[in-house]
Amino acid sequence: MAENTQTTQAPKKVVKPVAVSESAFEMPKFEIPKFDIPKFETPAAFREIAEKGLSQAKENYEKIKGAAEQATGLLEETYSNASKGASDYGLKLIETARANSNAAFDLFGEVLTAKSYAEVVEKTTGYMRTQFETLTAQTKELAEHAQQVATKTAEPIKESLTSTFNKAA
Repeated sequence: MAENTQTTQAPKKVVKPVAVSESAFEMPKFEIPKFDIPKFETPAAFREIAEKGLSQAKENYEKIKGAAEQATGLLEETYSNASKGASDYGLKLIETARANSNAAFDLFGEVLTAKSYAEVVEKTTGYMRTQFETLTAQTKELAEHAQQVATKTAEPIKESLTSTFNKAA
């Protein structure tokens, strides 16, 4: 048995690149017609109106720019006053809370050393009376401080509005 060592191969196809003409993808060239633009001179009256309009626009821009800068300064001052006022108010609240806590601890110490129930009731009643007066005074003081902060914060805005309305009038 002899084996056939030869194999038959199919002929290979050779792919040749297709030549693409560059002109197939080119845009057609059109020439734009050239028109002569007539030369004319702008009348002096139109130039004068344009110059006046430009100068007014510049003046208005400067006014708006100045007003924006003034408003920015006003807002910075207002926020600064409000921030400082809120911080001071917070410190007053902490001071008030500390005073009230100290008074409560003092009462607790007195109640622990009391010798009778009547003495506990007497000390507790006295504490409640003084604490009510203290809380009333603290509330009044905090309300006054809040009013001062609000006034100090609103004052720059009030002054700015007053000066703006005076300028407009």
